[in-house]
Amino acid sequence: MSVNALSTRLWRERELLDLLQFKLEEQQLLLISGKSQWVGHAAREIETVLEKLREASLSRAVASSWVAAELGLPDDVTLAQLSAAVNEPAWREVLTQHLHALRASASSITSLRDTNSTYLRSAQRAAQESLAALDPDPSGPDGDKGPRLLDTSL
Repeated sequence: MSVNALSTRLWRERELLDLLQFKLEEQQLLLISGKSQWVGHAAREIETVLEKLREASLSRAVASSWVAAELGLPDDVTLAQLSAAVNEPAWREVLTQHLHALRASASSITSLRDTNSTYLRSAQRAAQESLAALDPDPSGPDGDKGPRLLDTSL
């Protein structure tokens, strides 16, 4: 397998990372706008992209292993080590650019994931508080439940 084949696989992985970033931003917009009915759909789309990304990552790892073997390197070599070992300056530059782009994408995706997790926790907390307000625990004597937003005793 050639460096060209590895580069092709890296491009595919980058495209999927871009798609993942888009899907996370889409999820964030849904959370911010309060369109919680669509958050489940967004989560499923994110899972689909993650599955494709796992497959692409495995394909890239196989290609990296082949190129590493051709260069006399161990098959668990990192992309940074691989790009440094490539003899042709043009391919060294291409692999280095892939590495920088992958790192930038990973950083953006991590930030989006963390922000979305915060929004999701806030939405879950708000939903729990709303449900608790609809059905309060017994608080008065003789099991009197006190005031209710919904009268369920009918």
